[in-house]
Amino acid sequence: MNANNPFARLPEAATFTVTSADVTDGAAWSPAQLSAGVPGGKDVSPQLSWSGAPEGTKSYAVTVYDPDAPTGSGFWHWAVADIPATVTELPAGAGDDTGSGLPEGAFQLPNDARLARYIGAAPPAGHGPHRYFVVVHALGVESIGVPAEATPAFLGFTIAGHILGRAVLTATAETSA
Repeated sequence: MNANNPFARLPEAATFTVTSADVTDGAAWSPAQLSAGVPGGKDVSPQLSWSGAPEGTKSYAVTVYDPDAPTGSGFWHWAVADIPATVTELPAGAGDDTGSGLPEGAFQLPNDARLARYIGAAPPAGHGPHRYFVVVHALGVESIGVPAEATPAFLGFTIAGHILGRAVLTATAETSA
């Protein structure tokens, strides 16, 4: 599971801390964070708190990405841009259809299912374990300047030019054959 490191070709960035009441680094997602399309899944975005971002941070972005999806390009589950630098927490469920738990000015980009919301994990049956990188990106700009309809991949490309720090939790999921 160490192959296909999504950060291998990205700019180096300082690290800081992200924690969650819903995600334990290296452990399986709780059922709430799984897709509603799997038994017990609820498509609830995880609670996230972060601290220790680098000096000069002017905003944050949050992404959830599965590099192990059988697509050739992974699968983006959630992307949030323009989180103000004064915000250091998102409540569970912030990534619902309305984004009601997001701070003013922040917005969700369409995920790879083309929904501007969080969509939970649902690896194909028998495909083996998948990793889900939950990342808080500390940025040196107040607005990342991507349109709301942009893809998470485009957001990631744009982030690379403004990244100051990166805080990462990794969750896992597997669906039995």
